Amino acid sequence: MNAAGRPYSLAWAALGVVYVLWGSTYLANRFVIAELPPLFASGVRFLVGGSLLGLLVLVFSGPRAFRMTWPQFGTTALAGLLLPAWGNGLVTIAQQNVASGLAALLIASVPMWIVVLRALTGDRPRRATVGGVGLGVAGLALLLLAGPSAGSGGVFGNAWWGPWLVLIAAVGWASGTFATTRMPAPASPFALAAGQMLIGGAILLAGSVLVGDRPDLAAVDPRAWWAWAYMAVVVSLVAFSAYAYALALLPVSTVATYAYVNPVIAVLLGVLVAGERFSALQLAGGAVVLLAVVVVVASERPRKRQGELATSPP
Repeated sequence: MNAAGRPYSLAWAALGVVYVLWGSTYLANRFVIAELPPLFASGVRFLVGGSLLGLLVLVFSGPRAFRMTWPQFGTTALAGLLLPAWGNGLVTIAQQNVASGLAALLIASVPMWIVVLRALTGDRPRRATVGGVGLGVAGLALLLLAGPSAGSGGVFGNAWWGPWLVLIAAVGWASGTFATTRMPAPASPFALAAGQMLIGGAILLAGSVLVGDRPDLAAVDPRAWWAWAYMAVVVSLVAFSAYAYALALLPVSTVATYAYVNPVIAVLLGVLVAGERFSALQLAGGAVVLLAVVVVVASERPRKRQGELATSPP
């Protein structure tokens, strides 16, 4: 039991929900983008998810939860650009030519990029942390240079630029996460999440219009709609609420373990459900990346700042 009388078993159950739901988003994306343009699908998803979360915030906290200063709004807007729009948007585009499991392994590098950003802004990471980042770079090199293999492609095949685009998405996601820990943020994390989803969704939808997306909604396979609804409602609301609950009761370092559990779940789901396959070199690279994330998260435990490594994936 914690100080408020809530059992830690519920917090661990909530963390388990985060493991499974966030780990499954890559497979769900695969089903969605097979039928819908990626920018359109992601944009509408975040607009719906942000609206639902915003409505819940209004019901339970009232309009005052959305009161922000201009600097706080600027942080929310920047987070919307870098997290849902840049991070998720690029991943969904890349998954047209990258397997869902491979995309998850590349996104697992986010904690390492956050360490790099900290070092660039004057922080001095521990030697173990630096070693973990170096190990992660080696793993990423294996993943990026291994080349495509049968079964490791996306919905429409393989492309050399696909993994690189996911890596750029990871850098954007890390930048957005890092910025929100250093800039003025709204008092309510739920209001921040709702705002960034709405802003990110609007940016993605604008991008969809600019590239000329004209989806034939009547011809979309029902499985794609179910996958889209799952991400827009279940993942956006349930997973984030479970994450916030777990973070309130468990150490940040414990919650941050999602960074190396989610990719494993994504790979297993991709193999079992979508028939994805990986070469020995790709699997070795993925294992090295996950080991590096374990090293980075573990080495940061004693002095890690709230939220710096406990980041939510696309």
